Amino acid sequence: MKTVNDMTCKTFIIHENLIKKVVDLLPDENILSRITEFFKILGDRSRVRILMALLVSEMCVCDLSVLLNISQSAISHQLRILRQSNLVKFRKEGKVVFYSLTDDHVNTIIDMGLEHINEK
Repeated sequence: MKTVNDMTCKTFIIHENLIKKVVDLLPDENILSRITEFFKILGDRSRVRILMALLVSEMCVCDLSVLLNISQSAISHQLRILRQSNLVKFRKEGKVVFYSLTDDHVNTIIDMGLEHINEK
């Protein structure tokens, strides 16, 4: 079995062309901050549960509350965060507000996450 020491560089060689290529392709600090915030949003179990439910069907706060056994106020709070992050959208039908995933990108992110964790 390899140890951490076996995986370190034995010689100090700088691969300048590789470093330049990577530096040129790395996003700027603003984009990195936005990506970090995006993944923080997905780092909350309640929000992921809401997204998983909305992956199946659009739902109102009352239905999400019953389905997930979370108070309506907590669901509303999490939906506000998800809306501000452009992960969910809403539509009104009379007095009822239905929430759904914003677009196929959100579906893909969830599907890819599930695929990744289910790999053997």
